[in-house]
Amino acid sequence: MSRMQDSRKRAEDEIDLVQAVDAGPERMNGGSALRQVQPVLAATDSMTRDNVLAGCPRKTWMPDPAAMLSFGGSEPAHGTEVFRALRSRLCQLQGKSPLKSILITSALPREGRSFVALNLAQAMALQPESRVLLIDADLRAPRLHSALGTSPSPGFSEYLLQEAEEFGIMQKGSVENLFFIPSGRSVTGPTELVANGRLKSLIDRVEPLFDWIIVDSPPAVPVSDACLLANYCDGVLMVVRSSSTPFDVVRKARERFREESLVGVVLNEIGVSTISESRSSLSNLGSEVRS
Repeated sequence: MSRMQDSRKRAEDEIDLVQAVDAGPERMNGGSALRQVQPVLAATDSMTRDNVLAGCPRKTWMPDPAAMLSFGGSEPAHGTEVFRALRSRLCQLQGKSPLKSILITSALPREGRSFVALNLAQAMALQPESRVLLIDADLRAPRLHSALGTSPSPGFSEYLLQEAEEFGIMQKGSVENLFFIPSGRSVTGPTELVANGRLKSLIDRVEPLFDWIIVDSPPAVPVSDACLLANYCDGVLMVVRSSSTPFDVVRKARERFREESLVGVVLNEIGVSTISESRSSLSNLGSEVRS
């Protein structure tokens, strides 16, 4: 093979990597063609991943400092170390069993679920060569785009509706190694939409590009969305607001997920005086991250 032919072949291979050519004539009821699910990237070396992710649209993020810790030295050390400690524990688990995609949920609204998802993703992205994808899968009351200071659409709902592909909804902003898929436009029938299995297709395709995939979901008790989404993730991390959420409600939420899927419980807004009491209550729910 001549040098010119060799160069042309390498260029064609690289184009195939980025474009992820469709692979089949499989069809749904609506008649739109669906490809067989294939990963965007087979290799996982750092340079190749960067080349593929370079195709993501770059947005100007204006994060809300009240929602997103900066880890720049100005925030309280406690807030910094809590998320770093959680990151370390999850990394330990990842070394023992397959754990890359994590669903963040809670029993009820306003327990700090999105705050935990956002700051855990940021903490993970701070590790050298660690690429993190944050997905806002809450189609009812999305908050992550506001916390990041970016547009909510196109996003997850457009992907579920097959109106956009992964690189059309994935954003790259000002935080190094952190990528974001917003919730997308408002839709009717969100439960039926998240049940269509497209989240699995999304995760299967982009998983080789990332070290962690963090999925923010609706609360588990009022609606069934979180339980459906959990079927496509490796683990579930539940957020509980201290001295607020009734214990029986937390237990009910816990029972909606497979026992083996729960990787831990994050106790949010806890005071020092209530630590012992709260730990005792949560121990009955499997609050310790699995070993």
